[in-house]
Amino acid sequence: MAFRTLNFAMRRMMSTSSVRSAEMSFTFAAPNGVHYNAASVKQVDVPSFSGAFGILPNHVPSLAVLKPGVVTVYEDDGSTKKFFVSSGSVTINVDSTVQILAEEAHKIEDLDAAAARKVLADAQASLSSASDDVARAEAQIAVEVGEALVKAVE
Repeated sequence: MAFRTLNFAMRRMMSTSSVRSAEMSFTFAAPNGVHYNAASVKQVDVPSFSGAFGILPNHVPSLAVLKPGVVTVYEDDGSTKKFFVSSGSVTINVDSTVQILAEEAHKIEDLDAAAARKVLADAQASLSSASDDVARAEAQIAVEVGEALVKAVE
């Protein structure tokens, strides 16, 4: 009897788990605004500390920390939007919902290359004049963000 119950439960689980969504619901927010709110998109590419990766519908559930870089969103209509993020997190759920919460997020086309180079130069100056470990660590983070920012706009 126990085997029959287990067998039925396994068949039931397999039949319901094979119903997979062909769409992905994407939410992308930062303190400066909500860029997407449960929008249907084809794909999202993200930079993470474990490596850059693309997210499609039915992606394995994951949690990753974003590193400074470009998030690319491939929309259902074929258009592509790019955003610079300084840091944050991405959550990929079993139901094909994806959430990105960023410390900062700005559209690439809104960024100024000269201002990005100034951010990097200021961060490098702070790093070279850092007097203790905490100041050095903070300046190193600022340099990493500045380098990614310059790379994103050029």
